[in-house]
This record gives sequence, structure tokens and C-alpha cells, in this order.
Amino acid sequence: MGAPAKSTLEEHRLHAAEASGGTSSNVIYGRLLEIAGELGLKGSVLDYGAGIGNLTRKLWKLSRFDLIAGADILPRPPDLPSAIVWHCLDLNRGDMVPSASFDTVIAAEVIEHLENPREVARDLYRILKPGGSLVLSTPNNESIRSITTLLFRGHYAAFDDSCYPAHITALLRKDLSRILTEAGFSKIRFHFTNQGDVPKLPVSWQRVSFGLLKGCRFSDNVIVAAVK
Repeated sequence: MGAPAKSTLEEHRLHAAEASGGTSSNVIYGRLLEIAGELGLKGSVLDYGAGIGNLTRKLWKLSRFDLIAGADILPRPPDLPSAIVWHCLDLNRGDMVPSASFDTVIAAEVIEHLENPREVARDLYRILKPGGSLVLSTPNNESIRSITTLLFRGHYAAFDDSCYPAHITALLRKDLSRILTEAGFSKIRFHFTNQGDVPKLPVSWQRVSFGLLKGCRFSDNVIVAAVK
């Protein structure tokens, strides 16, 4: 009875990963790389939840890190440079990547796909070397768009039926702060993509305001940086 259940669960998780397309937006990737530069991150980096490797390739071209690796339930993309290490694993399970093996972990739009955010935070802490940095992004459920969607439709903007079963775990800044603090992280700082859609309109806040509207209420994604 145990083996079939496990197989079914693994198949469900793989299906959910495939449903997301294994990628995110270049706006999010660009902001993550910008923050990595501002923080002076270097050494070894793990693209945690790398999907089809789009961010992994950008990290490679950046020439900032000495060692680059990706980890995902999806198989290694065939066109990745051979020097990039790939860990093919179910991120829900934890303890799959060697402990204290990376100076930086970047988790772009991953935690909302996983079942237990506290276990994820503990695993990210374990993977990092002492003094290492985490940079993590997720949908911003405190934006005007997301709050409006919650009020009128009963769910956050990035968690409707069209996003399921890819997006399953909705988190606020308070949740992220508590989860990361409990895992042992310090120096927790929040950033935003400064790119967000106006509810019900095919236009961004930034376009209608000529770039003036930024921050929490006007960004579709939140980024948190923390240190082990």
C-alpha cells in the first residue's frame, strides 16, 4: 500500500511542476540579479527550483559566481553548460543537497509551489554555508491587485484555479519573516519587483504613473533577502 501512494504523490508533484512551465518572468529574474549585485554576492550559487534553467543560464552569463548549480524535480535541461551542476530532486523532501555547500541560494518563485514552507526554510538554511545569503521571491499577496482579488473573488491573485496545482502556498511578508527567523536566518530585508498590474486592466501601475508607483502595493512579486 505504501509504494503506490508514494508513486502517486511523486507523479502529482511532477505534474504540478510541469504545469508551471518551469520558468518565471524576466522582470523577476532581472530584479533578483540586481539585488545579488547590490549585496555583492559571489562564490558558489544554487538556483533552487531552477525549472528549465532560465535563471541558471543568466547566472552563468553574469560571471559573478565561481560555481553554479541548479536543483529541481524537472530533469537537467540539455543545453546547460557542462560546468553547471544539476540536482534532480523533489524539493518537498529536503536533505537532498549537501549541507553547507553554497555561499548563495536563489529561490525564484519556488516556495509557493512547495507544501511546507517551514521545512523549505530549514532546508535552505542547511544548504547555505555559515554567513551565506538567501534571496527568495514569491507572489506578493499584499499588492492592491491581490488584495482586491481576495475581497471580490475569495483568493489571492496568483492563487486562482488557473494557477493550481502549481501555486499551493500563499505567504505574506509576516509569514516569510517568521518562517525565516524560526529557521535561523537574520538580517531579513524585503524588496519588490516594482512591476505590477492594475486590477482588471491590461496595463501596469508603472506605466500609468510614469514609473512613480512602486513598492509593496504596486508590485506583483516580493523578494526577501536573508543571511545564515
